[in-house]
Amino acid sequence: MSEERAVQQVLAKYVRGTDTRDGAAVAALFTDLGRVEISYNNSSRFEPVGELVGQKAIADAVSQMMRPHPAHGWSHHTTHDHIIEVNGDIATIEAQFVVFEVRGKERPSTGWPDGAFGVQGTVTPIEAGYYRPILRRVNGVWKIDTLRILMNLPLAFPGE
Repeated sequence: MSEERAVQQVLAKYVRGTDTRDGAAVAALFTDLGRVEISYNNSSRFEPVGELVGQKAIADAVSQMMRPHPAHGWSHHTTHDHIIEVNGDIATIEAQFVVFEVRGKERPSTGWPDGAFGVQGTVTPIEAGYYRPILRRVNGVWKIDTLRILMNLPLAFPGE
């Protein structure tokens, strides 16, 4: 496998881990002192929103701070147009992302109504932006040292 592909797979594992809310799996992709920096791209003015430092903080955020999926619900992070650079034991990625909320309809106890056909539910884009991770090879394994998440939509938190 090429170095570029190995680096890209780290980001793929990250988005799958966040979709399943598996904090331990996501945290394992980071160096011990790894960090996540989240900013809002307000017309090319990057406004810091939050920062997580260390594997425990990252695991807790994914497992406990991300909203749980509702019944018949899921999220799908997709990444696109990866720009990957590898220079020795350091690598960078810039990738666009879109997060989709997937909501399946519950099958009625009497079965689907006449005329119902195909997929029943909705897929709605809910987030978009850029992932800009900096990775470091640690004992032969690529790990995220810093993940910069640039959101293209503003974020609101309870109590703000």
